[in-house]
Order: sequence, then C-alpha cells, then structure tokens
Amino acid sequence: MSPTPASMSDPRAPASYSWEATNEEVARRSGLPVDLIVRFDLNTSPAPPAAVKQLLAFGGFETGLSEYPPSDYRGLVAAAALAYSVPEDEILVGAGADEILDLAAKAFLAEGDVAIVPTPSYAMYRVLTEQRRATVAAVPRQAASEDWAIDRPAVRDAARTAALVWLCNPNNPTGRLEPPGLIEGLLDELSSDAQADGRQAPVVVLDEAYSEFVGKSLLDVRATYPRLVVVRTVSKAYALAGLRVGFAIARRDTLARIEPYRPPGSVSTLSVAIATEILGIPGVLAENLARVEGERARLAAGLEDAGWRPEPSVTNFVLVPFADAETAAQVAEALLAQGLVPRTFPADHPLANSLRITVRDRLENDRLLAAARAIEAGR
Repeated sequence: MSPTPASMSDPRAPASYSWEATNEEVARRSGLPVDLIVRFDLNTSPAPPAAVKQLLAFGGFETGLSEYPPSDYRGLVAAAALAYSVPEDEILVGAGADEILDLAAKAFLAEGDVAIVPTPSYAMYRVLTEQRRATVAAVPRQAASEDWAIDRPAVRDAARTAALVWLCNPNNPTGRLEPPGLIEGLLDELSSDAQADGRQAPVVVLDEAYSEFVGKSLLDVRATYPRLVVVRTVSKAYALAGLRVGFAIARRDTLARIEPYRPPGSVSTLSVAIATEILGIPGVLAENLARVEGERARLAAGLEDAGWRPEPSVTNFVLVPFADAETAAQVAEALLAQGLVPRTFPADHPLANSLRITVRDRLENDRLLAAARAIEAGR
C-alpha cells in the first residue's frame, strides 16, 4: 500500500491510496505465469489448518448460504468469548481486523482531531486517520538496537492533545514485542495525565493481530484503562486471512461507541460458520503456531547463510535491512523478476532500506532462499 495524489476536488479530502498489485499484475510485469507468483508481502500464514480442509471437504458445519448471518453474529461471538476469556457483551465482530480499525476511527476521530502513531507501524493507521480528516502525529520509535520499542516519554507527551493512540503489539512491520510493562505503564501515565489536566483520556486502540505468536495479551488492561480497544483476528496465527474475521474487545461502554458504525452483515455466512467452528477446536492454534514458528526459524537461518541479516521476529514475517534504500530496491526488483513479491517501503519511510518477508511454506521459502543466494552471488 502506498499513497498517491488525491484525485478528489474537495481540498479537505485525504490523499487517495493504492493497494498491492494483484498476482496477475505482478505476473504481467515480470513476464511469468501467474501460478509462479508468491506473495511474501502480505503476512498471510501458509495454508489453513487441516481442520478447515476437513470442514470444507466433509461439510462438518451448518450454514445457509442463501441467508444473511444473524446481525449480532451470536454464535461467533460466543466462540470468541470462550477463546479470549472475555464476556460476550464486550466483543464486536468485523470483517477482519481492518474493518475493526476502520470502525474505531469512525467512532473516535473527528475532523481536526490528532491521532498518535509510533512510527514505523502498520500503514493503515495513517490511512484511516487521514480519511477522518484528522491529523497523524508520528512519534519515532527507538532504534533497531533498542528493538524498535515505543518511545514512551515522547508518546506520553504527544498524547496530551490526542483523541486516539494507535498501538500495535507485536508491531508490524518490525516484528518485535514491546518490552514488558511498557504499554501498561504508558496507559497508566495517559490516565493520570488526563486526570491532572481535567480532560478525558485518549482512546487507545491496541492492535494484537500477532499476539498469539507470543502467547501474551493486554486484554485484561481494559479493566484499569476503560478507553482501551483491543483488536484480534483469525487472519494471522489461525492462517484464515481469506475469511476476513476480526474482533474488537473493549469495556461495554467503550464498545457501545463503536457499534453504531458496524454494518449489519459485512462478514459472510460462510466465514462466520468456519471461524465459529475453528475457534472451538482444541489444538488448531497450537498446531499452526508450531508450523509457522519452525519455518520462520529455518527461513531466517537460510537468509543469514545467503548473506542477508534478518532482524529478530516473533511474528509470521521477518524484516531484512540492507546497506541503504537503493540496495533494498535493487534486491526487491531481482526478487520480483522471479515472481517473488517482498514488502517494500517508500523512500521517505524509516525502513526504506529494508524488505519485509512473510514466512510461507517450505517449498515457497526454498524458492526465496535460492533467489537470495543467487542475488548475493551476483553482487
């Protein structure tokens, strides 16, 4: 995803955005058959769990495709409540984490508001903020040598005038987990600062799309920071990105602010049925995590052997820095020529010298490793 000039006549309108090229577009540009294109740029986990294949093959679930799902997604909500150990009335279903983020932006950002983004982080936070005609206050993170951690004092200071703070833990695209206690301490400070200033604390949207990979969550913190919205998804650790199922988890009064913006049936009946079943099957998550984590370690080791230097990661992707932005762009072009699509970053991005590479299955990763070795041998 990258910004392009605004095409709308309204001078207050945000920039328009272009999304990732399709496999067909990449194939056309590279002159390769479309079935040779492999997406290392989208952070999807390789292949859905075997339980999903069994459900689809043997019809192990009930769904009426001619009907809309219940507007409250009650079965899915109940399954998620059990999976996340939260009350059912504190869960809201959306079409993937992205729709949840969009609903939060609509609920809590007005024109002229300020939203804090520790940078680098997920690009959609800026997109959604600008679509609400609000202002992004980008707060640089600590250096890579400091694990790209949030600059807690700087975020605290910037948040004094903010309506919303976007946080991502583990963070995309750095693949790092915040240091223990950092986010909890920051929330305590935001609360005490607001009380001292006689104002309401900012809403904090905590994106935990990758939290299953570390087995840690800050869901319980909503008890002490009522304006916390935690975002979860089945896209990453469950390897079900195509279903587009995500959740907002928050205190009832905070969730009530979001609910009026939720469309009545944005998640398909089939997606609801499969996600409901999968969340209730023991072992599915652990099996998938083990598969991705094992392949992540093998991919990272192979990239090091090829001469690249992937940074540590706790997610389903690795970040690989190069000497400079020009080198990263050259490597990206060489990979694209072989139908392998890495995630690149704009020239003005703090990670312009890096590529983000998704952990895929063994055969696909082996193609990438062979390409990396060939690229390094030719330099």
